[in-house]
Amino acid sequence: MDTSRVQLNIIGAGCASCVGKIEKALKAVPGVDSAEMNFAERIVDVSGSATPQQLIAAVEAAGYNATQLQAEAGFDAMDEKEQADLDYYHSLLRHTFIALSVGIPLMIYGLFIGEMTVSTTAEQLAWGLVGLVTLSIMVLSGRHFYVGAWKSFVHHNANMDTLIALGTGTAWLYSMLVVAFPTLLPEMARHVYFEATAMIIGLINLGLALEVKARGKTSEAIKRLIGLQAKTARVIRDGKELDIDIAQVLQGDKVRVRPGEKIPVDGVVIEGNTSVDESMLTGEPIPVEKHIDSEVVTGTLNKSGAIVFTATHVGKDTALARIIAMVKRAQNSKPPIGRLADVIASYFVPAIMIIAIVSAMVWFNFGPEPSMVFAIVSATTVLIIACPCALGLATPMSVMVGVGKAAESGVLIRNGEALQTASKISVMVLDKTGTITQGSPQVTDVVVTQASSMDEQGVLALAAGIERHSEHPLAEAIVESATRREIELEDVEAFTAISGRGVQAQLNGQSLLFGNQALMQDYEVDIQAYQAKAQQLAAEAKTPMYLARDNKLLAIIAVADPIKPDSAEAIARLKHNGIKVVMLTGDNKATAAAVAAKVGIETFFAEVMPQDKAGKVAELQKEGEIVGMTGDGINDAPALALANVGFAIGTGTDVAIESADITLMRGSLHGLADAIAVSKATLRNIKQNLFGAFIYNAAGIPIAAGILYPMFGVLLSPVIAGAAMAFSSLTVVSNANRLRLFKAKVH
Repeated sequence: MDTSRVQLNIIGAGCASCVGKIEKALKAVPGVDSAEMNFAERIVDVSGSATPQQLIAAVEAAGYNATQLQAEAGFDAMDEKEQADLDYYHSLLRHTFIALSVGIPLMIYGLFIGEMTVSTTAEQLAWGLVGLVTLSIMVLSGRHFYVGAWKSFVHHNANMDTLIALGTGTAWLYSMLVVAFPTLLPEMARHVYFEATAMIIGLINLGLALEVKARGKTSEAIKRLIGLQAKTARVIRDGKELDIDIAQVLQGDKVRVRPGEKIPVDGVVIEGNTSVDESMLTGEPIPVEKHIDSEVVTGTLNKSGAIVFTATHVGKDTALARIIAMVKRAQNSKPPIGRLADVIASYFVPAIMIIAIVSAMVWFNFGPEPSMVFAIVSATTVLIIACPCALGLATPMSVMVGVGKAAESGVLIRNGEALQTASKISVMVLDKTGTITQGSPQVTDVVVTQASSMDEQGVLALAAGIERHSEHPLAEAIVESATRREIELEDVEAFTAISGRGVQAQLNGQSLLFGNQALMQDYEVDIQAYQAKAQQLAAEAKTPMYLARDNKLLAIIAVADPIKPDSAEAIARLKHNGIKVVMLTGDNKATAAAVAAKVGIETFFAEVMPQDKAGKVAELQKEGEIVGMTGDGINDAPALALANVGFAIGTGTDVAIESADITLMRGSLHGLADAIAVSKATLRNIKQNLFGAFIYNAAGIPIAAGILYPMFGVLLSPVIAGAAMAFSSLTVVSNANRLRLFKAKVH
């Protein structure tokens, strides 16, 4: 069966401990390969062959509800989710208002006006009425807590709803016991806690509402990416120009774009010239010139001229749609540190219930009178103050903001694991061609040997005739040079590429060789007389290639690939951050040394065969290094896959991009330093969140249990516990949102 990806919107997951249960239920469905839930977004990403109906049934069997997110990566999906969040936000505000409109007056009465005790029949009637009003609040404003707790109980689980339901339920039941049978209790124990029940429900709903509001800000990067998509396109059909909805554009349609308009779909220019601003996708501020046969990408802005292009990718297949899908998947994925937090959260609620029971027993058996009241207050406070949600939100909130922030800088992070590992990289391996250099080499020298009967044009005609069958960047440079000089290419036969060496062909029965020094040595071609010249060219950062006919050297053709203007500065940034930079190239040692010297790299490996690049990465890993590998070609794919983190230059081939953990949408190596800076900032933010959540719970739970009472006579009120619990999650969300202000430093 085909593997597909399904996204479910989870309803009723009120707590971080729900994450593990939902993932476990989904992974048990036959055909499911993986299931990862983003607790912050309440979205679970499932891949496999299982149907959406099977997945929804599994979620419901676990005690939750789910709906499939139908829309593709676009406005509809965001609108669907945003509308659901907005409805939930308004619902929580209503619940808050109802609960606090009763809870606050009751609290003011207890603090400043009268005693909240029951002694007389009149007080019984009055507080009995208050108890019924509080019950209505529990039903109207707190219903979702009790329904969630009941569902968890039925499915033999416990979550945050369980803690809230037990805490508020205990306070209300004890208060009603006082109202109904006051004489059964000592006079000091006849205190009612209706204000605690109402205030706790109101404050927790308020905290949830503010959390939902703050969570919305973490999706801003995705909203901006979706906002790049044009709503309509002007297509030319049967000689007529029509403005149609973007969803109706078909592959092969001719599309006209005027100055100032967005490119609506991916395509290839067939008419006109223009410059296109691609900064919104690549982060590159300088507009890119486009002419016939140039590719244009969805969401970029046409600046100066009118063009017509043929649509090549539409709908979910456009580059922008794939980028949005990739960013969304990354935001929903978990780094290893997040999975640890989920494991802790899964044991958290049962542990808190045990602590609450132990606390109550200690107070009941060893506490001062009224020991029953102290036992109930301490147990209720422990149940209410504990916050597994802060633990559950700590990682996904930071990952969402961090991945979005990286996307804004033209850095696409595939998953949370790559995000975490990138912050620990100790060695960065860079491929030379297309990574450090521009990847657009040009012929600089043609040295014809004395033994050759050919002139420079004849040499280029023969070399270009051989190389037009090759896909190597250096081959393109030779063909382009011959074409530009209007030289007619020789029509060679029996073309064979020899990996890491060069090419072999035949012309009129004569054997032709064109490649590096190793190829000449393999076929015993004498190059001794011209080695000094070749070394001189290599020392100038040029790549010398040898052309031989019937094992006799005809010429040396030198090709230079210009170094990117900012490569040296970007490599200096990496070194400043304590990362050792290593260059790998199939080029000769002299050329490699010249390039390395120009960009400030001390360690390089030259004449590395394509299949050996992964081996060099493995060697560094065996030395205990955390290795990042950056490349842009098909022959880099195995090394990218083997590295701890693979970085692909986005201007390179699709194979490299698919093999990489992190894709740089622009050709600049500054993207590497930016990606590592964002990953470090994100991991630092996650650790701050987790530390805050652990410290809050580690300090709050013992105080709630009454550890300060023997020394200071202080016992925490359940109402204060409710407020602290409600705002602990908000603190985590707010700290994660600070990442939106992060800017990578350029040294």
